[in-house]
Amino acid sequence: MDYRELVVEVDDYVATVTLNNPEMRNPLTNRLVEELMHALSALDADDAVRAIVLTGSGSAFCAGGNIQEFAATLQKTAPELYKDARRSTPLFQLGSQVRTPLIAAVNGAALGGGCGLAAMCHLALASDKAKFGTTELKLGLVPFVILPWIRRAVGERKALQMMLTAQVFTAQEAKELGLVHKVVAHEELLQQAHWLARQIASYSPLAVGLSLNAFYTTEQAGLTEALDYLSTLRIVSFLSEDLREGSRAFLEKRKPEWKGR
Repeated sequence: MDYRELVVEVDDYVATVTLNNPEMRNPLTNRLVEELMHALSALDADDAVRAIVLTGSGSAFCAGGNIQEFAATLQKTAPELYKDARRSTPLFQLGSQVRTPLIAAVNGAALGGGCGLAAMCHLALASDKAKFGTTELKLGLVPFVILPWIRRAVGERKALQMMLTAQVFTAQEAKELGLVHKVVAHEELLQQAHWLARQIASYSPLAVGLSLNAFYTTEQAGLTEALDYLSTLRIVSFLSEDLREGSRAFLEKRKPEWKGR
């Protein structure tokens, strides 16, 4: 795909995906949603990528939906709106589908859908200049699509607080809520995110993928069903080339050479 609103770079097993419409504060335009779904899916399928850092250009991470495009939706019929949703909602399904770790490096405002993107990522770091909020109610909207990710990140009561107050939170407040894992100095954000990505990329890509598989597949499962499924994944891990290589490398006191098999 010819990316117009994204910049995608890959270096040493780490991909950096930058939302690149800074003049508009990187809104979730129809074009950006399409590009982001394509990029994340393609990178997830690429054996040369073992971790993905998602960030924004300019002063914002992602300011949410595009108000100009939203105004046009007010003239659409219910079937047309449903068709639009079928094209855009899958973006927020990718967090539980991809098996390559997603790391949000939130460099600025992450509002509405942008807050949902940060919550969807498996790990999230924030600049001390970042701000977060589900501010949709201020426009008469409801954060429908991102609500499951917000709820998973912060819990039931705090999700209600965020949604009903439409409050904008500082990076430190977002950390206390559970939206992000760590707050760092603004000028160190990408360095810290890439350090974390390379740490994860240094592990067996098979084991990392199995970790995400185990987490998301058993999230809603009952105890017995979850244990049965995890026991199957355990067999895959125990019979993998990567586990044998990791064991040999540990005993030989050397760096393992992962094959992802």
